[in-house]
Amino acid sequence: MKEKIKILVTGGAGYIGSILVPILLQKGYYVIVIDNFMYNQTSLLDCCYFKNLEIIRGDTRDENLLKEILKKVDVIFPLACITGAPACDKNPYEAKSVNLDAIKLILKLRSKNQIIIFPTTNSGYGIGQEGIYCTEETPLNPISLYGNLKVEAEKLVLDSGNSITLRFATCFGISPRMRLDLLVNDFVYRAVVDGYLVVYQGHFKRNYIHVRDASFSFIHCLENFDKMKNTTYNVGLSDANISKLELCELIKKHIPNFYYHEAEVGEDPDKRNYIVSNEKIERTGFKAKISLDEGIEELIKGYKIIRKYGFSNV
Repeated sequence: MKEKIKILVTGGAGYIGSILVPILLQKGYYVIVIDNFMYNQTSLLDCCYFKNLEIIRGDTRDENLLKEILKKVDVIFPLACITGAPACDKNPYEAKSVNLDAIKLILKLRSKNQIIIFPTTNSGYGIGQEGIYCTEETPLNPISLYGNLKVEAEKLVLDSGNSITLRFATCFGISPRMRLDLLVNDFVYRAVVDGYLVVYQGHFKRNYIHVRDASFSFIHCLENFDKMKNTTYNVGLSDANISKLELCELIKKHIPNFYYHEAEVGEDPDKRNYIVSNEKIERTGFKAKISLDEGIEELIKGYKIIRKYGFSNV
């Protein structure tokens, strides 16, 4: 049955897509990737031998291209995105064009029987209340352009029907299209390479998820679509609602000579501070498995290979 299902993954050569696409191919799905390869990444080269893969160098905002491709597919994973608050602030016009207008275009062109599973972000919760978990019913309060665009796109996708949206926690872990601007990845890099870190507003908390668990959540939603559709789910590690200082302490267990210090003045431009409940998706049978400890060990090995240049969104 799977070999008959065709999936379009926009931004399929990105941080999550570079993990998700090989998994889909190995499971027998036919995958069409649209990516503009804006970071000159080569992350899908090892997938080119799969006969069930089609790669298109193109732009998800190209209406003529999308119109032709959407005729061929059953499922859409719109991963193409200017990801993160700094990247969106650096180029707000492009951020709106990619993160919102391109989603509107997909919704305009798709047929109602085509499934959409859309990744958004739990950064839409903004600043939560101490000790109170954000659930899918918690009012959204995005505090960045990135968060605002994702929240607006999420509503449009859900209103369109035959869809699921996934509010991802902050991702971490090694990917063929590596990113060092994600918080865990960044902190571990600084511990490995610099040996020290200055932390701003170290008590701020957020939730985390390994990039592989994030990828497997798409497959879980697809394989359980009928019972999960037309709603949103938080997706994260339920035991990883931790502060920046707690994360530093975890890293120090793996790198004992790592020194970190909380700054007495100054602030982090990313002011997110919340804890998140992932119970809703866990009730459907999906549970994130890869711990922060495992991710830190993986990153330490990875940083023996790579250095910072070219591995960031900004």
